[in-house]
Amino acid sequence: MGKLDGKVAVVTGASSGIGEATAEALAAEGASVVVAARREDRLADLVQRIEGDGGRVLSVQCDVTDEDQAHDLIKHAEQEFGSVDILINNAGVMLLSKVEKGLSDQWRQMFDVNVLGLLYATDAAVEVMKRQKSGHIVNISSVAGRKVRPTGGVYSGTKFAVNAISEGLRQELLEDNIRITMVEPGAVDTELPDHITDDEALEGMGGLMSIERLQSEDIANAIAYVVTQPERVSVNEILIRPTQQPN
Repeated sequence: MGKLDGKVAVVTGASSGIGEATAEALAAEGASVVVAARREDRLADLVQRIEGDGGRVLSVQCDVTDEDQAHDLIKHAEQEFGSVDILINNAGVMLLSKVEKGLSDQWRQMFDVNVLGLLYATDAAVEVMKRQKSGHIVNISSVAGRKVRPTGGVYSGTKFAVNAISEGLRQELLEDNIRITMVEPGAVDTELPDHITDDEALEGMGGLMSIERLQSEDIANAIAYVVTQPERVSVNEILIRPTQQPN
């Protein structure tokens, strides 16, 4: 018997990294998992692994920056499994650069995915959770939601927003028995740095790339801990750094 038997979890950005590891961790605890991302082929591999381990899983190709697609994701989850008990807002991008570089397309992309995508999925999930009078939303933020680096002003702006939104939701939804958690990882060994196009920003990350970074499974384990607490327990915030990360 898993700690999440009978629960339904939706995980965005599940095609790699933290999202992929979290989907597997929640399925291992007995949750029926809905995995969402744009890369359908990567989701197919994840579905095969979860089903191979005896889990229940539904794959939904979804771009969370499209409000209709984000809402449909939650509808698919409820229709397939009967409820939405847990939402992991993990989809995110980290396109570091100094503001003076003027990479406005990347600014928009980060706010669209990291902030609006989170809000679109949350909006639909809250509607379901309010009917159920229970639910848990976990928003993946970052150490960058607390500290700003020279090339991280815009990225940090999105993560500061995630933190503010999370606290606002916590206060809004107390009486509906809906819990809110923000998880703030430090340096994690994922694909995120691979998408940075600014050489100066990449060079500035050198110190973080040389230490032993966290693994996606480390964050997934923290998320599994949070969502398996008794309903009277609301873990609002978890900050996780690699042991050797200075700030």
